[in-house]
Amino acid sequence: MKLEDQLRDTMRFKHLSLKTEESYVGWYRRYVLWHGKKHPADMGAEEVEAFLTHLAVERKLAASSQNQALNALVFLYREVLKVDLKGVDAQRAKYTKRLPTVLTQSEVAELLKAVKGEAGLLCKLLYGCGLRVAEGLALRVKDVDLNGGTVTVRGGKGDKDRIVTLPKTLLQPITEHRARVELIYKQDRANGLGGVYLPNAMAVKEPAAVESWEWYWLFDSHASSGVSRPAGCLAAV
Repeated sequence: MKLEDQLRDTMRFKHLSLKTEESYVGWYRRYVLWHGKKHPADMGAEEVEAFLTHLAVERKLAASSQNQALNALVFLYREVLKVDLKGVDAQRAKYTKRLPTVLTQSEVAELLKAVKGEAGLLCKLLYGCGLRVAEGLALRVKDVDLNGGTVTVRGGKGDKDRIVTLPKTLLQPITEHRARVELIYKQDRANGLGGVYLPNAMAVKEPAAVESWEWYWLFDSHASSGVSRPAGCLAAV
């Protein structure tokens, strides 16, 4: 098995998020390419240190990006290659402090008023419930309880679940949105599409859930992949 596949399998076994997986694989590829496609098993702390110094000095990456690269390589060596990196003393990028730009309530209201359609509904849901973009896009139909007025966020930051209050002003818009999404769901079933992605071997434990309405994406893709409609139609928001 290729090392990249081993890296992916290890991250999935440890239930790391897809975003973390893609980030770590990206740093693994950059690390190998920068060292002339040399196998990581034939390298160690010295090569990692040189790569991190390159990121800080030549690429002038932010400290957060450099730390992310370090975390990815430490994970690669420790969890996949079973090598404990010691003595990494790279030149570190400098942390900079920036004051956050915070919108006033009136500015937020104007912003939300300007965004229409599904994108607008998602933005209001993110703001009203305090969700991250990835959390909003990953919502399933069953995660929004219109009767109880709650939204269940599953596998959030730190792989933790939480329940948040759904603003009353969004009850009607989400009800109407779900009715439109249900038409797409029924069309997918009529066209024989394979269903949606299920996490953590759910497709094996509950095969019927793949094509169930409850597990369908609340914000489905506008284009079918030929198998299902993965969430992410509004990823550019």
